Amino acid sequence: MKPIIEYKDYRLYIQDYYDERKRLGAFSWREFCKNAGFSSPNFLQLVCKGESKLGKPKIANVAKAMGLVGFEEDYFRELVMFGNAEKDSVKKAALLEMEKIALEHKVRVVDGDAFQYYESWKYPVLRELVPMMPGANPRDIADACKEYVSAEEVRDILIFLVKSGFLKKDGDKVYSQTEQTVIGSKESLPIAIRAMHKEMANMAVRAVERYSANERYFTGVTLSVCQEASDRISKELAACCRKVLSIANEYKNVDQVCRINFQFFPVTDKIKEQHHA
Repeated sequence: MKPIIEYKDYRLYIQDYYDERKRLGAFSWREFCKNAGFSSPNFLQLVCKGESKLGKPKIANVAKAMGLVGFEEDYFRELVMFGNAEKDSVKKAALLEMEKIALEHKVRVVDGDAFQYYESWKYPVLRELVPMMPGANPRDIADACKEYVSAEEVRDILIFLVKSGFLKKDGDKVYSQTEQTVIGSKESLPIAIRAMHKEMANMAVRAVERYSANERYFTGVTLSVCQEASDRISKELAACCRKVLSIANEYKNVDQVCRINFQFFPVTDKIKEQHHA
């Protein structure tokens, strides 16, 4: 489903969330309402139909039930205030706050025109790093990277990032991001994103030996699943990724670029049921 900052109707967002959960596995209005703290098993369904309103005291409960945190929860709160407002002044105030949050946390989905962005780790890493180093020359930027990149590459990549709209040049050797978050479109960039995943996974392997335990966090589990469980786990990992991004976007005094890899994949074939005599 679309990022919440693209919505102007909280009822539509709740309905889309429900439909998405339903599509991925067993989910009901009863379960949804219970997770949000409602005794009525169909209250949120009535809200989506326009037959009831979501009251202000329950906004946080519903946001939590949908996994919204940070700026996403803030946006949802204003979305409800906007949708329920009867006075134009209240509606206008909520809309202005929504626009402010959306502008500050805009997510850019990279399409085929920016295929080059995913050719190497260097593009996303430098996009995050360069705004932290105003006035730095390409050599200084290259030296700040853990993986090798030449000063010439840094210079060329900066030209590309500005030309493609990933960075904005604010002055001599001073850059800022045009959007705080960039994600890849799985529909338009499957090959490029697969290559990026491979490259980042190799970097993670090197990080096991390169950094001490207090500089990195590695964990994992081996588990048995069915298809329904697999679908639900994939959705939870996607939700976790959104939470991580929203937490990172809350802070302005950033001083380092990091990478998180979410990896969930099969290590055996599917076992067909066997019937024994």
